[in-house]
Amino acid sequence: MTKLKQMLLYAGIAAFAVTAGFLLRGQMTGSNSQSAAAVGSANKGAETILAASLPDLQGTSQTISQWRGKVLVVNFWATWCEPCRKEIPEFIELQEQFRDQGLLFVGIAVDQREKAAAFSKDIGINYPVLTGGMEAMALAEAAGNNQGALPFTVVIDRSGKITGTHLGLLSRSKLEAMFKPLL
Repeated sequence: MTKLKQMLLYAGIAAFAVTAGFLLRGQMTGSNSQSAAAVGSANKGAETILAASLPDLQGTSQTISQWRGKVLVVNFWATWCEPCRKEIPEFIELQEQFRDQGLLFVGIAVDQREKAAAFSKDIGINYPVLTGGMEAMALAEAAGNNQGALPFTVVIDRSGKITGTHLGLLSRSKLEAMFKPLL
C-alpha cells in the first residue's frame, strides 16, 4: 500500500471515529431527541433559523422565512457525513409523499457549495438545499445542537415554533411521528 493510500485510510478511520464518538456521547447522555423543556427553550432558535439567509446551490441568497407557513423539516448535513447521506433518500421520498399537505424539507449543507450541488444532483434531492459553513452550524446550535455534530434535524410547525429536534441518524418512522401531527 502506498503512503498516500495509507494516509487516506487513516484519515477516513479518524473521521469515522470522531463521528461515532459524537453519536455515542449523545446516546450515553440520554436520548438524541430533546425533551419538551429543551424544545421550549430552543423556540428562539426557530426565529434565528427563519431569519437566516444562506446561498442556494446556484449561489443565490435565500431567506428561510420565505417558507414560513409550511411544516419545515430543516436538516443540517454534509457530503462527508455518512449518516447524513444514508437518511437523505428517505427525505426525498417523504418530500414527494407529503408535499401537497404542506411539508417542506430544507437541507442546509455544512459543506462547499460545489460538493453539495454535485451530491444533490446525483441523488436527486427534490427540496431546497442551502449551504453554509460556520454560519450554518450557528443556526444548528441556536436550535439546540450543542454538540456540533451532524446530521441534525429540526421540525418547525406552521406558526414558526420548533416542535422537535434530533441529533444523529433519524429513522423514517420517528421523523413521520414528529411531523405528521402538524400537517
